[in-house]
Amino acid sequence: MAFLADALSRVKPSATIAVSQKARELKAAGRDIIGLGAGEPDFDTPQNIKDAAIDAIRRGETKYPPVAGIAPLREAIAQKFKRENGLDYKPSQTIVATGGKQILYNAFVATLNPGDEVIVPAPYWVSYPEMVALNGGTPVIVDTRQEDGFKLRAEALDAAITPKTKWVLLNSPSNPSGAAYARDEIKALTDVLLRHPHVWVLTDDMYEHLVFGGFQFTTPAQVEPGLYDRTLTMNGVSKAYCMTGWRIGYAAGPDALIKAMEMVQGQQTSGACTIAQWAALEALSGPQDFLPGFREAFERRRDLVVSMLNQASGLNCPKPEGAFYVYPSCAGTIGKTAPTGRTIATDEDFVSELLESEGVAVVHGSAFGLGPNFRISYAAADETLEEACRRIQRFCGSLR
Repeated sequence: MAFLADALSRVKPSATIAVSQKARELKAAGRDIIGLGAGEPDFDTPQNIKDAAIDAIRRGETKYPPVAGIAPLREAIAQKFKRENGLDYKPSQTIVATGGKQILYNAFVATLNPGDEVIVPAPYWVSYPEMVALNGGTPVIVDTRQEDGFKLRAEALDAAITPKTKWVLLNSPSNPSGAAYARDEIKALTDVLLRHPHVWVLTDDMYEHLVFGGFQFTTPAQVEPGLYDRTLTMNGVSKAYCMTGWRIGYAAGPDALIKAMEMVQGQQTSGACTIAQWAALEALSGPQDFLPGFREAFERRRDLVVSMLNQASGLNCPKPEGAFYVYPSCAGTIGKTAPTGRTIATDEDFVSELLESEGVAVVHGSAFGLGPNFRISYAAADETLEEACRRIQRFCGSLR
């Protein structure tokens, strides 16, 4: 009898975590490595948010929290959805978890039965299909195209829906492509979903505040109120508020789903860290005046990286609408020979040879379900990005 669960055979390790770990190991061994694999802002958590956590400690807010979150934070989440997204939720329709990952996982634990299908557009965040598989569901991967901006088209969504479809998972702006859906693009998708009342929408809005060039963010339940009763809208404080290590995600949705997710969480981790929740309360309800500065910095970096990568032989890098990633195609390098003498046959070969030759760590696109591409996180200092892009240009120029 095998000791480990059969479910593990359906799951792959996280490629993004693996790349970051490899970069750390090479740095520790003395290599000059530029790591652009992690999806983590390089800015520090704003001081008022840190102060709120310190104040919470001093007040003795160090006991077990309610499973679904402290009452003031759930109220602030409801207010945030009303203020920023035009969505009316009661605090009881919200839930707080240990990061956005747990929100997604709780939703799948609470709803998936063996054979249930979840539509996942590719390229996707590496954890989506693995979470579905771990919970007995079947991820249905629907490829997007670079010429469509890496966005799911309505006809492709319609074709992927079957009687077994339970969820469609949308992420805008996207990790890894940075693609963000405009209102009319979301409306085209929600029009399809109105025709399929058994399909629910799980929308990952984690990069909501990181959109550029006057782009107007919208979310599915806001665009189509008819989907309100079958939409789980997920968000968090990690990206916009530079709080990755605080581990706070949140969501709002129909009462029955939120109650089911609370029951799952009650038997799993219980409530998220109390101190981090008080910090998140300050993030959502305190001053927001630093957000435009963060956006401007990321937009400048995006433009720098896109420009420099498009000057590299064999690369083609579209300009994304948001997040802090670019997803260039390396199709023009496939079949060429690297300085090591090895042939580049895949995007995984490309990133491996790039790390070996120039010490730049990026993530291969096939890990996100669509290649030959690779993902760069430009959440790094401008000078770091410039040096990384110079190395990538040099590496591409060295291929024969």
